[in-house]
Amino acid sequence: MKVTIVPVTPFQQNCSILFCETSGKAAVVDPGGDLDRIIEAVKEYGAEIEKIFVTHAHIDHAGGVAELAERLDVPIEGPHRDDQFWIDMLEEQATMFDFPASKKFEPTRWLEQGDTIEFGDVILNVHHCPGHTPGHVIFHQPETQLAIVGDVLFQGSIGRTDFPKGDHATLISSIKQRLWPLGDNVQFIPGHGPASTFGHERKTNPFVRDE
Repeated sequence: MKVTIVPVTPFQQNCSILFCETSGKAAVVDPGGDLDRIIEAVKEYGAEIEKIFVTHAHIDHAGGVAELAERLDVPIEGPHRDDQFWIDMLEEQATMFDFPASKKFEPTRWLEQGDTIEFGDVILNVHHCPGHTPGHVIFHQPETQLAIVGDVLFQGSIGRTDFPKGDHATLISSIKQRLWPLGDNVQFIPGHGPASTFGHERKTNPFVRDE
């Protein structure tokens, strides 16, 4: 699996495009906006978008999901159903943050802890990591030691918990109980900013470093 990151929206959200090298299929994680740029990046690789995966339903991650699914006639998988209320509020979120018009979507499949997602010949594990939002999920491929964690964890920081139904203690628990056991060598792509590893964050991140 190869990954290309396309920063989208005024919030510079890391939209990850995943490529299956054997099948020529691709999946888009968190198409928050700037859909033409996303589609062009896939075309440059010579791939075909097969699915959309969503970590959580904040506008910068999910604002373009409905339109992209309609344009390409592809299924949407994720987030966890506890983010339904954020999906229902996408139009309101767009107005609140001065984003282009957005509309809510209905996932083809809600995701749960322990699920797997697939595209082409690629399989990733799903982990439910609430705290930033109640329905936040992350995706992990053990073979490449890569995780896509949305806004759960950042290099040197963690996700905000001051939005509706965010919870700081729950987020810290998600990181320590769901992310750390995946291994220190796992490299993660956050929703914003540069990549890092779980091991580096356990040593240096002031919010979640080991005691």
